Amino acid sequence: MHSADHAWLVLSKAGLRHSDLAQLLERFGSAEGVVSASRSDLPESVRDAILKPDEAAIARDLEWQQADGHHLLHPDSADYPELMRQITDAPTLLYVVGDCAVLNLPSLAIVGSRNPTRGGIQNAYEFAKHLAGCGFVIVSGLAQGIDTAAHNGALAGNAMTVAVLGHGIDRVYPAVNRALAHRIAAAGALVSEYSLGSPPRKEHFPQRNRLISALSLGTLVVEAARQSGSLITARLSSEQGREVFAIPGSIHNPMSRGCHRLIREGAKLVESAEDIVNELGSLTGHLMQNAKSDPAAKGSAPLDADYESLLDVLGFDPVTAEQLAERSGLTIAQVSSMLLILELEGRIETQSGGRYSQLRTR
Repeated sequence: MHSADHAWLVLSKAGLRHSDLAQLLERFGSAEGVVSASRSDLPESVRDAILKPDEAAIARDLEWQQADGHHLLHPDSADYPELMRQITDAPTLLYVVGDCAVLNLPSLAIVGSRNPTRGGIQNAYEFAKHLAGCGFVIVSGLAQGIDTAAHNGALAGNAMTVAVLGHGIDRVYPAVNRALAHRIAAAGALVSEYSLGSPPRKEHFPQRNRLISALSLGTLVVEAARQSGSLITARLSSEQGREVFAIPGSIHNPMSRGCHRLIREGAKLVESAEDIVNELGSLTGHLMQNAKSDPAAKGSAPLDADYESLLDVLGFDPVTAEQLAERSGLTIAQVSSMLLILELEGRIETQSGGRYSQLRTR
């Protein structure tokens, strides 16, 4: 009998259409059932692909998985991203380097031009840093320009970030971001649906964009020309039922035209990070409850021990997330996520200068 990982690797390399794969899984009950089926039971068009897989390539993937921090996620995996399950063309397999758990935390995609203005880079960096401090995982695509600024902003906030790649996860593109990719893997995750060794082909990146939006509660477009891959991500985000945000800019800046177009088409105009926090707050709380598999506090219901301990450390005098992390012994990423939930529950309030204080509600 094939293992689940081996079976899903066979199916992922068979090049099946999503509709065909869904039919096979429904008929045979599992990935193992499909790859163990008799030749006569399989559709002629996929027989050889399923029954004569590239075992050498599968063995390489399984060996790759044995390394520390390397993961193969398929729909039967507990860590497969819940939001990604909701899209019609969810990937059969995900290659992940880093922490799988980050893929099920409240996330925001930040995308934009590869050739942004200096102001665009600054906006992406500052929005990412602030939103990461509010508890969002920042998702982007590791490209030069806005993507790079967004990843760096999240990392500057000592928070988590995810890079979705348009090539095999054993490669880094562009090469100039090699060091950044290593930092992301250590403070979040690198993710790809492409087999090891897959080069960065032009057609991969629009496909990659659907995963950036699928992992996220919403997508923020910082700067984009009229014809831009970022607009593809925004469109996919809308089609997937996610929120789309755009930062307006000067009418004289060509990099603002894509954002202005999105706003005309219904994207939410963003002037501050709070605009996004306010819009996604309720969705964030719902996702956190699912991720924790814990009926987290609603209204006046009691919080779990970790949150109560953080409130005790917080007190009623304004302090920063960094100070809380030092006092509590938690990481800044853990503190940031917990602060966002506590704010949504009405237990704390945000003060000026990125500080927090407890409300007298207990």
